[in-house]
Amino acid sequence: MIILLFLGSYLLGSIPFAVVVGKLFFGVDVRKEGSGNPGATNTMRVLGKTAGFIVLFLDMGKGALAVLAAFLMYTHLATELTGKDLAAICGGLAILGHVFSPFLKFKGGKGVATSIGTVLALQPLPGLCMVGIFILVVSIWGYVSLGSMVAAALYPFLSFILERENFSNTILVFSILLALMIIIKHKDNIKRLLSGTENKFTLKSKKTV
Repeated sequence: MIILLFLGSYLLGSIPFAVVVGKLFFGVDVRKEGSGNPGATNTMRVLGKTAGFIVLFLDMGKGALAVLAAFLMYTHLATELTGKDLAAICGGLAILGHVFSPFLKFKGGKGVATSIGTVLALQPLPGLCMVGIFILVVSIWGYVSLGSMVAAALYPFLSFILERENFSNTILVFSILLALMIIIKHKDNIKRLLSGTENKFTLKSKKTV
């Protein structure tokens, strides 16, 4: 059952909603437009805010659902892990599924939206703080990539400070790996930020569903 839960979490995260929404409603493959990234930001850039927000919430939902499924099934499983530790592993697998989707030849997005959904379901208070930090950074500087990296980098500290009583080695490893993965996946964005060529975020409707 635990193996099936882990596999299900990974496959759930692997669903490329940006590609599905783009092709199903617009006849557009977002991997061939804009930055080529199959995620919410590029979807919004290519197809407009309606499509972008749909993909955003669907991608967040993948992570949240994997975590909630782990919590619900925990009492029926024979494991030495705590419910939160099991949920963190399932959420992490959902994020990996998004980044390395078997439906996209093990390529995928950068995992930010799925990470947000995972953390909000796993640790609501640190998750809300991350969302607030993300919004603040994007509002001031206008870069989604910068907001994503700053929020991810602060997550291990927020997790420890705000949920110290429930902090475990599994959560520590999960939070650090998540932060590192998101920063590494943004390496090209870092280069563009340093060179001043990174695109700023705008809410412009280009197409309608």
